Amino acid sequence: MMDRNTITALLLIGVILILTPYYMELVSPTPSGLGDSLTFEPAKIVPSEELSTTVSPAQSDTSFRHLTIDSIEEQTATIETDLYIAKISSRGGGLLTSFILKKYIGPDSMYVDLINGKNRENLSLQFKNLDAETINLSSPWHVNRSFHSEFITSPTTLKYYTIINDNKEISKTLTFYPDSYLIDINIDLTSCKNVILSGTYFLAWRGGLPITEKTPKDDQMYFNGYVYQGGEIEETKAKSGEKILNVYNGNTDWTAVRTKYFISSFIPEDPSSVVSASIAATVDEREEYDMILTLPSNLPFYASLFLGPLEYDRIASVGKNLEEVMNFGWFFIRPISKGILWLLKNIHIYIPNYGVVLIIFSILVKIVVYPLTKKSYQSTQAMQALQPEIASMREKYKNNPEKLNQATMQLYKKRGVNPLGGCLPMLLQMPLLFALFTVFRSTIELRGEPFIFWISDLSSPDIIFNLPFNIPIYGNYVCALPMLMAGSMFIQQKMMSGGAVQQQQQKLMQYFMMVFFFLIFNSFPSGLNLYYTLFNVLSILQQKYLVSPSK
Repeated sequence: MMDRNTITALLLIGVILILTPYYMELVSPTPSGLGDSLTFEPAKIVPSEELSTTVSPAQSDTSFRHLTIDSIEEQTATIETDLYIAKISSRGGGLLTSFILKKYIGPDSMYVDLINGKNRENLSLQFKNLDAETINLSSPWHVNRSFHSEFITSPTTLKYYTIINDNKEISKTLTFYPDSYLIDINIDLTSCKNVILSGTYFLAWRGGLPITEKTPKDDQMYFNGYVYQGGEIEETKAKSGEKILNVYNGNTDWTAVRTKYFISSFIPEDPSSVVSASIAATVDEREEYDMILTLPSNLPFYASLFLGPLEYDRIASVGKNLEEVMNFGWFFIRPISKGILWLLKNIHIYIPNYGVVLIIFSILVKIVVYPLTKKSYQSTQAMQALQPEIASMREKYKNNPEKLNQATMQLYKKRGVNPLGGCLPMLLQMPLLFALFTVFRSTIELRGEPFIFWISDLSSPDIIFNLPFNIPIYGNYVCALPMLMAGSMFIQQKMMSGGAVQQQQQKLMQYFMMVFFFLIFNSFPSGLNLYYTLFNVLSILQQKYLVSPSK
């Protein structure tokens, strides 16, 4: 799955690569001879506004009045692991009021907290009585144990319960693990199954996830809601001013809401225990995605909540294809993207600086594609050597284009020159280029990772100063690495010209392309620009010292 801006950028890069040989024709010049020519009847999903409504005892059926009295005070438990600090309120039978990730820093230099004011109605339970009145269980529940704060080294369970309808108990149990972002959930409403409308209730995560990045627009680009059923993923993406409610009936493997780097997901133990899954989306100040499971009240429900970073290994280890929420590009690019991520992470085991890792990676890639680029350079040089003869034939057959093409083809055949030799190696590198773009732009491993000097976050543009105005193409800032990348590209163009005398149009085109590439790459992550810049420098060295017409 790829957002529209990513697809546009990839297509643009692809077009640039494809047209490069033709552009080089202007600045080299080279001849243009060929160039011319998913059990229960589903209950109606409660919209977001209705889910937030608390029905008082006076409003609801008296059989549903809580026997738990108002004197029950809210209790808050804090569970800490090496990965996170979670605060759980007894309100609503265990709602998360804070979930601080200890390994990730936000733009305010504080640890990232995945719970904010908008999504505190998480893990909430609601149902309707037989009079179709909504029962909201948001008041404090009893809890089986009391502690203020605890650093856990083994699985720890909190059981919340409340009494309704003549001493019938309903419960929600949460189990936390010291080395995982998974939280097991067990819900039991079987004691009051006969007085619940349609025999179903709702488990909801409302309010999505907060913005965690310093560029909100870039973060929200990845905001989405997902439902995975029957081996297929259904995606919900809202546009400005939209309100969406998508309902998917039947067995559900998981539901999820995500941001660029973080995810919240309900993962039922048994997909068939779900009546339906829903994603509700609204766009006001920001995009918000609710995920709601409709569950049968005659059976206990077992599931897990994954709340944490989009680390590929952790997500993949959950199973059930949860990694499908991660963006690795089109199907034919995904294996390459995963391979690149695997290699970067394994190099990082030995080299702690991801900037240095990217430098080593670019050298490795250059070695791998060396035969292709060498062939491309040699083909370009061979084409340049034919320039005098091509020019002579153009003059000779200037009034006979068909004869010119025939003579040009015969010359190519006689000299053993493939006019597409400079283009094909670049086309073969395009899947690798797209995979690199995808990995560098959206993987959490590079998030907040510094390199040297002004490059403090390889996942973000390396801004050196802000402009007083906004340019639609890339915003209101200027980055250094794109300048270096564009400059190295300009040098390559000069070298590709082979020292030939250039017309004014050709020189202007070189300057235009240098500025054009700067504008395109200015909004890209600094890690991606670091890679491209070094790759260009290595290409210059290869072109100058390792390639010659005789090789």
